[in-house]
Formats: sequence, structure tokens, C-alpha cells
Amino acid sequence: MQAASRESYKVAAERLDAYVRGAEPSAVASTADDILSVAALLRREPRLRRALSDPARSGADRAGLLGEMLRGKLGAEALDLLASLVSGRWSAPSELLDATERLGIEALLASADKSGELGEVEDELFRFGQVVAGSPELSNVLADPAAPVERRAALVDQLLAGKARPVTGYLVGVALGGFGGRRFSGALTRLVELAAERRDRQVAYVTVAAPLSDSEERRLGARLSEMYGREVSVRQTVDPEVLGGVSVRVGSDLYDGTVLRRLNETRNALAKS
Repeated sequence: MQAASRESYKVAAERLDAYVRGAEPSAVASTADDILSVAALLRREPRLRRALSDPARSGADRAGLLGEMLRGKLGAEALDLLASLVSGRWSAPSELLDATERLGIEALLASADKSGELGEVEDELFRFGQVVAGSPELSNVLADPAAPVERRAALVDQLLAGKARPVTGYLVGVALGGFGGRRFSGALTRLVELAAERRDRQVAYVTVAAPLSDSEERRLGARLSEMYGREVSVRQTVDPEVLGGVSVRVGSDLYDGTVLRRLNETRNALAKS
């Protein structure tokens, strides 16, 4: 997002946090559902996106337009949060869409946090992403933009039935719809990161040839926490092709100490000699 859009989103996000502090988890989840339904509407209706982000209209006018359309169809809390959002300044209609979707996701994650389930939801999202990545056939089916989202969502429901919390399934459904304009795998990864951020944590993606022991994972997490000044969630991927060593990615930082990397560097050096 550009600066004006970021500031508009920040105002609505602060309003969401204030609301969440005094609300029950179920009420926050309902508000999240309302906001995400409006995000889906904005995705389908580009003319509405443009009208609600039109800089030629005042913020009050845009909020009034939203109210006329949706009053009685949404909860009061969701309508208030959305009015705050659309009354801000937006650099592009697409940024209003992204912000609405993000606000709904943050509300959904906040409901899981208040229920004491957010850590488990983060873990379930990551593990489901690992399952999908390990099956090219499943990955192709779920990432196929030509297949209706409803059909892919039904498959996800079957896969997660009895194995994950409802919030996890809801978030996977959002990823199927292309959260933030991303492909399915990228959307899942971003949702894992947002769940960690809601818990004031950073995510470290660790690739190893064989699983780390619990004590090794704890030591690595503690070291990364020292480096980054906040708690770090270690998420392991086992890939025998790296042969040995550890690759760690935190945000845009990559620490690659794998045997495969060293072999590739040696090959490249020999090829140049």
C-alpha cells in the first residue's frame, strides 16, 4: 500500500483493536465474517470499489454510500469499522479491497486469539500448507484458478473435517480466493505470518534434511528471538535433497548453511576456473 492507504488502514485497524478488547470471541468472529463478505463484494464489483475510494467524494459521502447499501445487512460493529475504512484516503481502488480483506482477516485472527486458539490455528495453517506442497496433484487442484472456489473449498472441508478448527478452515477458504492477490500457496504463507504477528511473533521457515529434535528447535528459536528482538515461531520443512545443514528464512533474510548450497557453490567455482 502507498502512504495514504496505509494511514487509512491504520485508523481502521486501531478501531478494530479497540472493539476487540471489549467483545466476546463469537461477536468478533461474526464481525469478521461480515467484513469478509464485503471484501468479496468489492472483489466482484469494480465499480463499487471505485465509488468507495473516489477521491472526488468526501469521506463522509463515501461512508454514507456504504451505509445506504449495507445498513440492516451487516452487524453495527462491522458497518462502523467499514465506514471508518472507506472514509479514509485510498491511492487506488485495489488498495481499498486489500485493506478490507486484511481487516476481516485481522478480526478473524483476533477472535481466535480471544478464544485461546490462535497458536493452534497458526500451526494448522502451516501443516496444511505442508500437506499441499507435498502432493503435486492436490496442489494443482487447489491452486487451479479455473475451478470454482466453492468446489475447491468443499474439497478442503473434506480434508480438514475433524482435523482442524473452524477458523483454520475459514482462513484456508480465504486463501483459495486469492487473499491479497496471491496464489494459493503464497496466501497460506501470508496467513501464517499474520497469525504470528497477531501473537507478536516472527515466523522462521527452517529447511532441514532430517527433522530437528525438540531441544534443537527450542535452541534455534531462542537464538533467532535474540537476533530479532521478539519471539520466533520455528516452522520446519524436511527436504532430504538439501543433504544436511540448515536453511533459515525470516522475512527477507535468508541464512543458508545447507550442504546442497555449499556443493552448488563449489560446482560454480569449478565451472569458472
